[in-house]
Amino acid sequence: MIDATTQLAAVALQQSSPALEPVAAAAIAVGLGALGTGIAQRSIGAAAVGAVAEDRDMLVPALIFTALPETLIIIAFVTMFIAQGAQ
Repeated sequence: MIDATTQLAAVALQQSSPALEPVAAAAIAVGLGALGTGIAQRSIGAAAVGAVAEDRDMLVPALIFTALPETLIIIAFVTMFIAQGAQ
């Protein structure tokens, strides 16, 4: 186990070339962020529909809570483009 950890650390800390290209790392980061956003939105959307079905006054808060996870992926896209522009 320790040998595998040492080898993994050696691969991750290579000075000659990174384990992932910056574009690939950004794509993975945004993809995982989108996956998390989808999972959160699934639960929030189901709860929002139930709340609005019981009380119509809950429409505006339900829309706000449904839109909140989407802002996370928008921030991830903006951060990716800023990071790519800085290189």
